[in-house]
Parts: sequence; structure tokens; C-alpha cells
Amino acid sequence: MRIVIENRIDAPRVIVVLVPIASVAMALVFGGILMSIVGADPIETYAAMAEGAFGSPEQWKVGQYYSITETLVKAIPLMLTGLAVGVAFRMLFWNIGAEGQLVLGGVSASAVALWMGDLIPGIPDSAWVYLPMMAIAGIIAGGIWAVVPALLKAYLKVNEIITTLMLNYVAILWYQYLFNVAWKDPAGYGFPGSAKFGECCKIARISGRLHWGLAVAFISALIMWIILDKTKWGYQIRLIGENVSAARYAGINIGKNIVGVMLLSGGLAGLAGMVEVAGISHSLQEGLNVGYGFTAIIISWLARLNPWGIVLVANMFAAILVGGDQIQMTMGLPGSVAHVLQGAMLFCVLGGEFFQRYRLTVKR
Repeated sequence: MRIVIENRIDAPRVIVVLVPIASVAMALVFGGILMSIVGADPIETYAAMAEGAFGSPEQWKVGQYYSITETLVKAIPLMLTGLAVGVAFRMLFWNIGAEGQLVLGGVSASAVALWMGDLIPGIPDSAWVYLPMMAIAGIIAGGIWAVVPALLKAYLKVNEIITTLMLNYVAILWYQYLFNVAWKDPAGYGFPGSAKFGECCKIARISGRLHWGLAVAFISALIMWIILDKTKWGYQIRLIGENVSAARYAGINIGKNIVGVMLLSGGLAGLAGMVEVAGISHSLQEGLNVGYGFTAIIISWLARLNPWGIVLVANMFAAILVGGDQIQMTMGLPGSVAHVLQGAMLFCVLGGEFFQRYRLTVKR
């Protein structure tokens, strides 16, 4: 008797629906076991995380939605970077450099906010002028940074995992030099960080710290859904990812598509950097590179590279991160519990995907 792994020609709908749910449930069980090991009550901990991420009925009754808005604030860069890596992964181009692309997008947007008025005398101090220019600068910077490994992959066959990963460190170190030294605010009492942006360079707030970058993220998801699922270019991207030989036989230019997709991918990550500096920090300072680009890799895979799925999973991960901060403050547990849950979800969902693609049969 032996167990044989066989490909599923067509997974039953019940498996497609239930396996992801069961996978997330298994991740929560695994996280609960770890909490028990460190002496925490899993149910109490999960309840505290949920309250930290979404608030409580008592808070909602008096109109306090701070927890929900904080979760949405955290979700905005996760949605944009998740969309960024998701489009590259559709073509099986492993863009591990969204973190660096996000950072350079924030740096370029900050440069526009700080010096465009000096370079172009007489320009009106209006958000309708500055914010679009900051967005364009962020998109271009992120796109250019992503095109470097794309060209190396397309025409020299250089492994993109190594180049995109290494370029992260170049971008992050450059950004740290800028806000610590070159762009450090002389009037900042010795604290690192650039001067504060003018009012025309700030994205308007909706409630609390929640800003209209949320609309940017949803519009970006809509655009990506249209491009990937409703256009000829989206079909070419999917075909290259599924079978590059068939795509080449069909006359699709592989190198041109790699460069185009990475321009789009890096541009989205750069836009995330612009939204962060214009919507939250209002200056170039520490806190821009907190791992959004790396968390986006997990998000895009859990969402199966679907743009609307990425929006959903990004909000779920944002809730886990905000809830992790809550239990760190109220229960004294390490904030890394949230990251453990993220990793557990990735492993469980990927394990569940195995059973969606394959089935185990016993042969005698």
C-alpha cells in the first residue's frame, strides 16, 4: 500500500471555498497554542486584539471609531504594496523590492514638497498642484527603481530575487542618510527628519488620522482589476506567468512585458510611499520603512493575486498588526505575536492550496 499525490483536473467548489477558511482557522489554533505556551489565554488575547483593531460596542455607541480608522490607516500602504507585488507575481516575476520602491517614492514626493516652490517661482500653493506632482514623482521614482532589475532579468537573465532584494538596502540607506544628514531640518532641535511640509502638500483627513489615501488605494485596486482581468495586456501577463514558452510562441515580447509590468509594480509601491509621507508623517522621517513591502508579499499570495482579494487581506493584516499593538500595551505580550500570526497564516494557507491542487489517493 502506498500514498500517491495526483493533480486535480478541476477542484470541487466546496474545496475551493472551505480550504482557505479551514487554513485561517488552523493558523488561529496554532497561534493560540503558542500563546498558551507563553502563559497567555488565547481567547482573551484574540478578544483584546479584535477590540484593539475594531473597537468595542461601547465605543461605537458614543461615536468613537478610533480603532477602525487606525486599522484603515495601516491598511492603505499594505493595499498599495500588495497590488504592486501582486501584478509582478502574476507574471512570475518575483519582485521582493517593494520596500525600497516605497521608500524612494516617499523620498521623491518629499523632494517635491520641500523644493518645488523654490525651483518653480510663482507656482501657486495649492493641493491641486502639489499633490499630483508629488504622486507623479513617487510613481516615477518607484518605477525607475523597479526597472533596473527588470532590465537585468529581461536581457541578461539575472535572478530578480537577488537584485530586487539588494536594491532595498540601497534605497533604505540612502533614505536614512537624507533625513539624518542631508535633509535634516536645522530648526528641528537636533532630531532627525526633514522640515514639515506645507498645508498644500498634505492629503486631507477623513477622521482622526485616516486620510483620503484610502480612496487612492481603492481606485488603484479597481484599475488593477480592469488591467489584469479585462484587457489584452492583462491576458498577456497571465499567459507569460502560466507558460512562458507558449507566450513566446504566440509572439508576445517577453522582455518588453517584464519591463512594463515592473514599471507598473514599482510605480504602485512608489505611490504608497508618497501617500505615507503626504498623509501621515508630513515630512521625511524615520518610520517609512517598517516592512510594508515585505508584508505585501504574504498578502498577495494569501489573496491568490486577486486585486480585490488583496484589498480584503490587507485590511485583515492591518487589523492583526493594530491588534498586536493593543495586546502589547494592555497585556504585556510582545508585539511580535502579530507577526507570528501572519507567518502561521501564510504557511497554513499555502498548505491548504496544496490540497486544492492535488489529492492524496491510497493505492494497494
